[in-house]
Amino acid sequence: MISFCIPAHNEAAMIGATVRAIRAAADAVGQPYEIVVADDGSTDNTGAIATEAGARVVRVERRKISATRNSAAHASTGDILFFIDADTLIEAHHVREALDLLARGRVGGGALITLDGAVPLWARCLLAALIALYRPLRLSAGCFMFCTRPAFDASGGYPEEYYGGEEIIFAQRLKKQGPFRLIASKVETSGRKLRTHSMGEIVGAFSRVAFRGPGFAKKRENMGLWYDERREDPMGRRSP
Repeated sequence: MISFCIPAHNEAAMIGATVRAIRAAADAVGQPYEIVVADDGSTDNTGAIATEAGARVVRVERRKISATRNSAAHASTGDILFFIDADTLIEAHHVREALDLLARGRVGGGALITLDGAVPLWARCLLAALIALYRPLRLSAGCFMFCTRPAFDASGGYPEEYYGGEEIIFAQRLKKQGPFRLIASKVETSGRKLRTHSMGEIVGAFSRVAFRGPGFAKKRENMGLWYDERREDPMGRRSP
């Protein structure tokens, strides 16, 4: 059984398309699966849309992405876990590549990304720089990660003391359990933060974490880019 675990907070605009894309991909792969959405304190109809699209929804009140990812995993029943963000679209070949890596002895992995819609030139340069850094370090974007259930349990899952950067620590934890690899294909995720925030805001947020160390991400107030009220994205996807 494959469990697709989705953390979501006020994602009514995108969650339907994300769940339908996962269903189409999983149906094409042909293995038993479930889709679990951890609806984390949403004040919109995220949960209702996800249910209508075919997901099982569990309601949580964590407002912390690491804990919400873990909540979805703990509510799931599969022996293979995929962690997909609510604003990310996957295809069958992404799932097949990941399953092939697991079948060849990897305990987990992830992917690098492309962005939906148009983003500023500075944002494209920033993304290229991050990809150049992540690829040799075998670090994954947080929007697409996967692992076996035993590796998840042995690693302790995502570090719940962190409000951001949890995917980096989770990857390092998985690497202690066995080989961790990225799939060859990139997955498409939303570029909304890069469209709705300035270069100064984005670079400043990443710089503060980089220079002040991981402990900086343990306070919610320090991670405003991820937890402040979401700005309207005029070019983003919308769930029908």
